[in-house]
Amino acid sequence: MGILYDDLVLIRPSEKEGEPSVITVNCPDKTGLGCDLCRIILFFGLTVVRIDVSTDGKWCYIVFWVIGKPSTRWALLKKRLMGACPSCSSASGISYYRAELQPPKPPDVFLLKLSCHDRRGLLHEVTEVLYELELTIKRVKVTTTPDGKVLDLFFITDTRELLHTTARQEDTYDHLKAVLGDDMITCDIGIVSPEIAACSQGSSFLPDAIIEDMFNTDMNDEHKDGSVYSKNPSITIDNSLSPAHTLVQIVCRDHKGLLYDIMRTLKDYNIQISYGRFTTKGKLDCELDLFIMQADGKKIVDPSKQNALLSRLRVELTRPLRVALVSRGPDTELLVANPVELSGKGRPLVFHDITLALKMLNKTIFLAEIGRERNTGVRLEDVDGLGVIMVKPKMFYRVATELWPVYGKDGVGGFTSM
Repeated sequence: MGILYDDLVLIRPSEKEGEPSVITVNCPDKTGLGCDLCRIILFFGLTVVRIDVSTDGKWCYIVFWVIGKPSTRWALLKKRLMGACPSCSSASGISYYRAELQPPKPPDVFLLKLSCHDRRGLLHEVTEVLYELELTIKRVKVTTTPDGKVLDLFFITDTRELLHTTARQEDTYDHLKAVLGDDMITCDIGIVSPEIAACSQGSSFLPDAIIEDMFNTDMNDEHKDGSVYSKNPSITIDNSLSPAHTLVQIVCRDHKGLLYDIMRTLKDYNIQISYGRFTTKGKLDCELDLFIMQADGKKIVDPSKQNALLSRLRVELTRPLRVALVSRGPDTELLVANPVELSGKGRPLVFHDITLALKMLNKTIFLAEIGRERNTGVRLEDVDGLGVIMVKPKMFYRVATELWPVYGKDGVGGFTSM
């Protein structure tokens, strides 16, 4: 008897506040499945406190213990997790045509043009609405005019693939109107041509000096501007405990998206996880044991490959976000960058969290951009960048302080002042 499709993902919400909810995923395996699932869980704002992973190479069984919020949309979460699971036919060994074997069609890109009367926190309010509607921001251009108005240009894609319909566009308009009220002047949504969609990726606005410094893999304790990186995590590789797998043991400080950072790194290296266990120790520390192997089914015995993996994990666990401050004459630009998967998917909610931090500081953003940097000097092929120009240079350190509760004080690394 085969497993029912609806049983690929089972969710048992917690009965008491503060207790973890349990998410069980039982589906065919694929390289990078853990990364895809962790990314979705991170997008929904859940905190993973424990995880058990087991697979025979064809079928995978994963249990997540997560802390959610009263507003967590569990039904939608289940739908998105099920969408990330391979079809059951992929575990049968049948090699006939399957749609999932075909390259995914690039999503349609839409341009949201929003004109409003400016106010503090406006950009975050719009970002939060788009997040709730599952509209992904690909690129942003925000400009404030001298007469106190703001023009926001959002290049977005729709997770639900319905933004081409009138009903979906009207729903988006209604949600924005409900939040912005009379401050909203106009709101237009339209699909863009493939040529413009390609241009919407944009060229990087990160200066070369900033790129070199922000993504330097040298993990010295003290940065050139005097700031100190976090205590290095303990990461060990052991090939003596299993005849078929390499054991990776990690002990580190927790931060938002920790599991995603680890799983993304393993996915980019095309490494398969056969068994894994993650537990949190108190509020700050966590431990992770992973039995892994290469795509060819062999252990990682090459010292150069081991060192490369250790180095990349150490960087990603210590500095999931890179932050820099650049003087632009009378203005100051805050740059926040983070690596993305080789598949092109970026870290969820970074733009949301940065605009939230600035809103909490009661600071006005009068120019903002999102771009993408092709960086081949360090193995981060793509980097999402956020540029925010601010009025007071010293606000940079206050923004970092606001991000510490979100990503952990140890997770906001690479501070640079130029």
